[in-house]
Amino acid sequence: MPRAARVAVTVVFFASGAAYGSFVARIPALKEQLGAGEAELGLVLFAGAVGAILVLPVAAWLSARVGSRRVTRASLLAVALGLPLLALAPTLLTFALVFAVFGAVTSALDLAMNAHGVEVEERYARPIFSSFHASWSLGGLAGAGVGGVAAALSVPPFAQFAGVGAVVVLILLWSTPGLLAHERTVEGRQWGFGRPSAALIALATLAFAGLVAEGAAADWSAVYLDDSVGTSEAVATAGFAAFSATMTLGRLVGDRLTAAWGPVVLTRRAGILATAGMALALLLGNSIGGVVGFACLGAGLATVVPSVFRAAGQRSASPGTGIAAVSTIGYSAFLVGPPAIGFLAEAIGLRAALGVVIACTTLIPILAGATRGVDE
Repeated sequence: MPRAARVAVTVVFFASGAAYGSFVARIPALKEQLGAGEAELGLVLFAGAVGAILVLPVAAWLSARVGSRRVTRASLLAVALGLPLLALAPTLLTFALVFAVFGAVTSALDLAMNAHGVEVEERYARPIFSSFHASWSLGGLAGAGVGGVAAALSVPPFAQFAGVGAVVVLILLWSTPGLLAHERTVEGRQWGFGRPSAALIALATLAFAGLVAEGAAADWSAVYLDDSVGTSEAVATAGFAAFSATMTLGRLVGDRLTAAWGPVVLTRRAGILATAGMALALLLGNSIGGVVGFACLGAGLATVVPSVFRAAGQRSASPGTGIAAVSTIGYSAFLVGPPAIGFLAEAIGLRAALGVVIACTTLIPILAGATRGVDE
């Protein structure tokens, strides 16, 4: 039944976000455990992003051939089993290898659950896709909260990761029987993306622009408020907290806004809000402007990626193939965006370097037409 499938996909998104948030919260502990410096940690974390991108064609092919239901179940189990292994790596090299594999299975899960979400939404008479991404954001907040409590209680990362992994396995056993039994599959031996259409290229560019802005907010918002604006550490942290909160709220109401305005108008207005928010944070150069600006940026970006994934899934023979095509380009934003801003900051200062975010968000209203659904 569609309702049972919607509940199942929502819970899977939550579990994925919780696993990620749980890991991110303990990165400082893992850094200390491995005796790594900032540069060394950055390099090994880069391995996870590489693994995530490399696996996308394979995950797309599997989703098209055997169905996103099976890929979702297998990759969610792999995430649950792989999370504790991150805390067992004895050296930086082994951690890099394990994290590359973890990044790969996390990416496969991301693609498959999004593809399945597109399939579930097609059985509804109204938009529901943004709610799945809201569930991921809530899971991320929950996982980070668990990680913060574990850190405060001096719980070792392995014990925390093993506990979270066990919960994810329980979620897997409870939820995935509700996933759709019948979905679109593609016969034949050919695999990969093929030649993308102009619409998919535009969607990939949209995803890249939105994810560069997301990555910049995650990596540089606190640094900007602390160093460039000169706020306290608490206020600097509030900038990213405001960004995360408004992004979650935006995704919770994103389906209603999509139904009311349509994806094109919503994406256009979202891009304008994101651009205005980032400009506010940079031009005012004070703590209030910074926090409010990053809050507007989060609200503006909230529905961009869900709208892109929905449109990409609808425009392809199988949802996984279209989502993989735009994800490969979009996720590369996490590889090149934050480092590029860092290099620019060394040359021209962080405030000027963050102008890259405004350049990216300005593209969102321009390319919003690509999110138009195939039935519109």
